[in-house]
Amino acid sequence: MSAIAANPIPYWARTGKTREVLDEAFRDFQEIGFTAVKADVPDGMTPAEYLDWIGGYGLSPSLSLFNSAFDETVDMAAEADRARRFAAVQTALGLDRTMISSMSLPARMARPAVGAGFDADRLARAIDNCGTICRVLRAEGLRPLHHSHVGGVFETADEITRLLDDLGPDVIGCGPDTGHLRWAGVDPAAFITRYADRVGGIHLKDCFPDLLPPSTRDGMTYHEVQATRRLWAEPGLGVVDFDAVLAALPADYDGDFMIEVDEPSVPSKRESHRMSFDWATRALAARLG
Repeated sequence: MSAIAANPIPYWARTGKTREVLDEAFRDFQEIGFTAVKADVPDGMTPAEYLDWIGGYGLSPSLSLFNSAFDETVDMAAEADRARRFAAVQTALGLDRTMISSMSLPARMARPAVGAGFDADRLARAIDNCGTICRVLRAEGLRPLHHSHVGGVFETADEITRLLDDLGPDVIGCGPDTGHLRWAGVDPAAFITRYADRVGGIHLKDCFPDLLPPSTRDGMTYHEVQATRRLWAEPGLGVVDFDAVLAALPADYDGDFMIEVDEPSVPSKRESHRMSFDWATRALAARLG
C-alpha cells in the first residue's frame, strides 16, 4: 500500500546525517503523521538496526536513491560494486525499487536548469553507463527508476527522454521529481503521462515562479538559487499543477508519495513538513483511501 513519505534532506543538508540530526527529523515526522521515510542507512549501521531505529518512530523505509555522475569521471567497475552493496542494503530493508539519478555536474551546478555545457558524447556515455548500473541493480533485486534532477547529465527534457527511450522499460523505470522537472522547463504532468506505465515512485516538490525563467537567475549557481527560498515551495504553494500530476498517474500506481522540500520556504523545518503533510493528506485522500 502506498504511503506518504518524507525525505529529511533539510535536516541534514548543512550538518550531515548524524544520529542526533536524524532523531530530530524522525521525531518531527512521527508527531506530524508521516509513516515512511527515505531509506538512508548510516555508515556502520546494519539494515536490521536501521529498521529498529526508524520503527521506534513509527516509520517504515521508503525508496532511496542511487546517485552517480555516470560520465567520464566514473570508474564503472567500482561503481558496479557500489551498486551491488547499495542493493544488498535496500533489499534487506524489504524494498524492491530505488531511484537512480545523476547530479552535481560542475558546469550545470554553476548554470542550473539550462543544459549548460552539453556534450553529445558525454550524454551517450552516460546513458550506456546508467544502463550498466541499472542492469546490476536489477540483477540484485531492485527496480531502478530514473529520478530527474537539475545539475546532472540528464537535466533537460531531451536528455531525460533520450535516456528513458534509449534504455527502454525493461532496463529503467521512471521516478519523477515534479519540482526538478518544472525547474528544467518540463511539464511534470505531460511527462508522467508519456511514461505512466513506467512510474514506480514520485517526489512531490513544488516551485515558486520567481526564479524559473533563466533570465531571473543569471549568474546564480544551483545552491545560490536554492538559498533564496524562492525556488522550492511546499506542495500547493507554487506553480506545479498537482491535480494534473496526480491525474496522470495510472490507477494501479503502487509507489509511495514522497514529500521533498530541499530548502523550506518557511523558517521551521518542522512547519514545512507539517504544511506538506497536511496538503498531501487532502490531495491524496482518494488514492490512499
